[in-house]
Amino acid sequence: MRTWYAGWLMAGLGLVVGGRAEEPAGDVVAQPLRVVVFGDSTTARRAGVERVYEQRLPQLVPGIRLVNAGVPGNTSKQARARFEQDVLAHQPALVIIQFGANDSAVDVWKEATEPRVSVEHYTENLRYFLDELAKRDCAVILMTPGMFRWTDKLRAMYGKAPYQPDQPDGFCVTLRLYADSVRRLAAERKVPLVDVFAAEEQYASVSGQSVDGLFLDGMHPNDRGHELIAKLLAPVVRQVLGLPAQP
Repeated sequence: MRTWYAGWLMAGLGLVVGGRAEEPAGDVVAQPLRVVVFGDSTTARRAGVERVYEQRLPQLVPGIRLVNAGVPGNTSKQARARFEQDVLAHQPALVIIQFGANDSAVDVWKEATEPRVSVEHYTENLRYFLDELAKRDCAVILMTPGMFRWTDKLRAMYGKAPYQPDQPDGFCVTLRLYADSVRRLAAERKVPLVDVFAAEEQYASVSGQSVDGLFLDGMHPNDRGHELIAKLLAPVVRQVLGLPAQP
């Protein structure tokens, strides 16, 4: 399997998987497995998108019920404050985590010179989520943040150092460091990883395709972008939860 597609490591490498699907006994009807998607505005439902990836997954993975815990503008620090209420309270079988877009932002238009949340504190917050979910035998999938692309509006706001407004990927300067942190943490903890950032780069490497075609506004996925994410996630979700593969 291509590493950009879904770099997941399974139970044979030490992952504790909770909420596995089991065959119903007798006439008992199996209940859908609850899956929480935990993130920022790239996870939340939004105007201009018909269906975000959370709304697409149940069709690709029958037998699950999704809870969307995406909050626009959230950093991992802010998400940590709502983790108990928005995630743990749902007693999920699986949590899909994606942060980094807001953590990595350097608000140069406010004269900021450092990211909103340092990469060290960002990684610490992700570790906290993993530790708390492990205590509850809850499965986890980590996702890297997706890419950013320049638009006229974003270049006007963010078009100076440390960003590189003259480079097509110059808005990803800090974001790449946060994506790398997620990759390292997933490998260290042997947690399934869906590398959205790398998948979007791979998408753009195909003749006739551009990363720009995956976004509403340079930052938020459009329907095509969410379709890509859902297709990346689906086989990993099925594997983690022990659900049948698609025929």
